[in-house]
Parts: sequence; C-alpha cells; structure tokens
Amino acid sequence: MTKKTSDPKPGPVAVKTRPSPKGIGPNGRTIRTPLTQDPHAIRDTREKVLEVAIGREVRAFRKKLGITVADLAAATDISLGMLSKIENGITSPSLTTLQALSRALGVPVTAFFRRFEEERSAVFVKAGEGLDVERRGTRAGHQYNLLGHIGSNTSGVVVEPYLITLTEDSDVFPTFQHEGMEFLYMLEGEVVYRHGSNLYPMKPGDSLFFDADAPHGPEQLTQLPMRYLSIICYPQSSTS
Repeated sequence: MTKKTSDPKPGPVAVKTRPSPKGIGPNGRTIRTPLTQDPHAIRDTREKVLEVAIGREVRAFRKKLGITVADLAAATDISLGMLSKIENGITSPSLTTLQALSRALGVPVTAFFRRFEEERSAVFVKAGEGLDVERRGTRAGHQYNLLGHIGSNTSGVVVEPYLITLTEDSDVFPTFQHEGMEFLYMLEGEVVYRHGSNLYPMKPGDSLFFDADAPHGPEQLTQLPMRYLSIICYPQSSTS
C-alpha cells in the first residue's frame, strides 16, 4: 500500500510594497529612503477639504492673536473638545459656531473660507516660448530659459524650472551656491557636474538631486551643445 503523504503547508504570502527611492550612502552602499507621500493619492471629498480649510484658518487667526484654545473656548462658550475637532478639520462647525468664532477672533465669517476658495494656478508654456532671464551664470554664457513661475501659493514653496543651454561660448562655472534644493535632468550633450567635493559625469537621461547650499555647477563641458533642466525649490519666504 502506498503511503499517502500530506500536502506541504503553504508558506507565508509575500506582500508587495511600493518601492522607496534609492540613494548612495557615505560608504557607497545603496540605501532606501521611505516615501512620505503617495504620488497617486487623491484628496478627500470637497466637504472634508472645506472642514480642513476652516480649521486651518481658525488656528491661524487664534495664533495671530496669541491666545490659547482654552482662551478661545472661554470667549465663545465652545468646549475645548469641539474647538480641537474644528481646528483639526474633524468636524463641520455650524453657522452659529462660526459666528461665535468670528466675533471672538475679530474676523468676518467669510475669512474662514478664504483658503478653500483660493484659485489654484497653473502655467502653460509652449515650446520655445519660455522667458529668457538673467541669472548669475549668464555672464559665463549660460542661457537660462524660465519655463514657468507661480509666486504666492498654498504649498509655501517656490519652484523655478529652467531650461539651461551651454554652447561653445560658455565658460565653466562650478561655484553656484544658493538656498533650497535643485534637480537636474540632462537632455543633450555631456558634462561633469560638481556638487561640493563630488564629481558626476552626466549624459542624456541622467539626473542629479541635491542641496543647493553646497557649491555646485558644471566642472567639465564634455560634449557641446548641452541642455539640461534645472528645477530649483526653496521656501516662499526666501529668495533664490
């Protein structure tokens, strides 16, 4: 009689997770940085966004007056728990509650809806229609073509996207240094790009993302003409 063998027990099921971006550590080993945002995420419903917008305005006006949540609760006869829920966008306040808050904070009721009703800007630039601008590298023959600019915005971050062109008339200029972060993406030509004490040979399709506070710039113009995207980001309160 053939002895019946039992089926092997199934092993643990592998769970796929969204990969984190890779980086190179000081020892040359590849490291992963956990992502803090889902690029495919969407906001909650419009009603939920309205609650969050109202809560942010209430908190901002309260802090501007230099009063605590307890002070505001005493002035409006609204409980501490309810005020906490309002400021954190967890609950939708009634019109009566908004009127009490507007009187205590000295602002019109409509002020609580300001952020919710703000226009969200977009800039569209057709090929060849970017704005030529003067920057520090212009004197070295670097052509800067600004591809769009949005000033005051809800993110608190200013982003400046440039198309930079270097030709035979361009000079090496490896000493840029400014506030913020910068992202480079090579489109044409080849360059050895310096960041701090490190050199990066870059060809079309290569990218470099770095802290712009360190000295940086093209060290060797290997193949001309050369074009690359430079995207600079810095806090809205700062200047580049």
